[in-house]
Amino acid sequence: MRLSFGTRRFSPPWGLTILMLLLCVMFVALGRWQWRRGKLHAAEHAQFERGARELLALGSKPLTQVPDDQRVSISGTYDPAHQFLIDNMSYRDLDGYQVLTPLERPGGRMVLVDRGWVPFLGSRANLPDISMRSAGPVTVSGRVGNLPVAGLASGRAPPPDSGPWPRVTSFPTLAQLSSVLGRPLEPRVILLDPQDPTGYVRDWHPPGIPALQNFAYAFEWWCFAVAAVVIWLVLGTRKPKEGG
Repeated sequence: MRLSFGTRRFSPPWGLTILMLLLCVMFVALGRWQWRRGKLHAAEHAQFERGARELLALGSKPLTQVPDDQRVSISGTYDPAHQFLIDNMSYRDLDGYQVLTPLERPGGRMVLVDRGWVPFLGSRANLPDISMRSAGPVTVSGRVGNLPVAGLASGRAPPPDSGPWPRVTSFPTLAQLSSVLGRPLEPRVILLDPQDPTGYVRDWHPPGIPALQNFAYAFEWWCFAVAAVVIWLVLGTRKPKEGG
């Protein structure tokens, strides 16, 4: 490829051209991926906001009949003698646990209520005091959600089958928790509302980073693609040698 512009000639080497094309394809693809992630996170945040607008009385309905993030009120009786502490949970860069307390609903259904985050006390031999009085039937409200998920399989540790309560576990599955309790559990959990006095730190938010951050990343990748083209143009343009 050769083009002349006055005293300069555009004649980029083939190797530079191929490298520019590969970089542009990669940068554009990464930008499109981030844009799709942004749209997904925007939809998740919108669903999270919609779920807070109305409190749905669940009654005898199973949790599977309502969408994630929907606020519900649910009645039952806590089982404070059999609680779980999910390890390796952080809040504002502090280590701690999420507190899971079983709630037996009328009819025998059992659901786990995430009562929030408590700090790590410096030793796993010294667990935080999460005791609560069993005050009979209660009605609690919160969002329908899921257990936290580990980024790596090596971070998972099922709860022990025996020993004192509460049982410490790391990113368990509901099946593992159900097996230790000896009771079937509903397939989702209740994220207790922040205003409930029986909970701890509850700063619930939609999963993932804000959508605007994904869109900003997409714009950056596309800027890199434009920069690659500009560099290709600059490096491929030169002044002909005298007598050339």
